[in-house]
Amino acid sequence: MGKFQKVVLLNNEIEANIMDDILNDRDIPHMTVSYHSLAYDGIFQVEGWGHIDALPEDHQEIKDIYQEILESFEEE
Repeated sequence: MGKFQKVVLLNNEIEANIMDDILNDRDIPHMTVSYHSLAYDGIFQVEGWGHIDALPEDHQEIKDIYQEILESFEEE
């Protein structure tokens, strides 16, 4: 089994929650990593809200799911 690696950069907590729900439903092992620092209350949070870590063999499926989510946001 490989190591978890960064797959997609998340823009906000809403994307993170949606991705987490879908990946859990599909039994895709993953970890959601937030860049938010409680000590600085997000003041120095520069790039994105966080990211998804997963096994390399799941990266393409996760990227496809994320792209579908972004496209659904654009349609609204």
